[in-house]
Amino acid sequence: MNTENINDCVIIGSGPSGFTAAIYAARADLKPKVFTGLQPGGQLTTTTEVDNFPGYPNGVTGPEMMMDLQKQAERFDTEVFYEMITKVEFSKERGGIHKLWAGDREILAKTVIISTGATAKYLGLEDEKKYAGGGVSACATCDGFFYKGKEVIVVGAGDTAAEEATYLSNLCSKVTMLVRRDEFRASKAMVNRVLKTPNIEVKFHHELIGIEGENSLVEKAVVINNQTKETSTIPVHGIFIAIGHQPNTEVFKGQITTDENGYIVTEKGSTRTNLPGVFAAGDVQDHIYRQAITAAGSGCMAAMDAERYLESLKAEEMEA
Repeated sequence: MNTENINDCVIIGSGPSGFTAAIYAARADLKPKVFTGLQPGGQLTTTTEVDNFPGYPNGVTGPEMMMDLQKQAERFDTEVFYEMITKVEFSKERGGIHKLWAGDREILAKTVIISTGATAKYLGLEDEKKYAGGGVSACATCDGFFYKGKEVIVVGAGDTAAEEATYLSNLCSKVTMLVRRDEFRASKAMVNRVLKTPNIEVKFHHELIGIEGENSLVEKAVVINNQTKETSTIPVHGIFIAIGHQPNTEVFKGQITTDENGYIVTEKGSTRTNLPGVFAAGDVQDHIYRQAITAAGSGCMAAMDAERYLESLKAEEMEA
């Protein structure tokens, strides 16, 4: 193995966690390499307005913010590759070298930071793409503010949907929940909260089948009662799809510890995984907060954890 080709730090993913990790790793002189994956900038590049990230008093678009983060990382000599990591072989040994592949190209690294994020699940309707950013969202905390005083729909029956609906009920004049079956999948506590909220209406046995509007802005939801097969329209400005997220961990399966939903498990209070020298940051290990600011914070933690890991290896070598 040619030791000259071994990188101190390789970062997989390019959202707020990946680029923040790069900024901190680069400033620590780890000369990080970032592999962006198929969606450079991550989920935020599909968000039109970001109003809740500190430092942007007038708001910013998701793509603009990610370009700012990338420029800041590159200012400190981060190398960015618009490639996808398609295969990994992580070492289980402390101080071992991790192998990654971007297509046929092999990359060697002493530390790896995984920040591949999670992908929001959608229903698969063409209209969801058409009205993305114009009324269709998968994050009430991110976009709910834009629908203050307006009527919205939440699609879903689990805890996420119940949480999104109750959050939106404090901002919107009315929230209609579309539940496919005759009952919720959410916990009893969350269901009780929904049912006790006066401006939330629950429509059981209802599904979203289409969206109508003008100029790519949502005006109506087309729904069907899956019992009677009757269709109807509901006038709304926002439609929140709350049927869960899928962590982007497929390439790491069988090599790293994940929970029952596929999220990478990290040690409490750190970004360390079960493998020495492998760290995880952002939505790929966080199914609770899923915010740009929390992802960025964990990216900082991952870079510092990686730096400390490398320093401890050096100290051990000197003592040996």
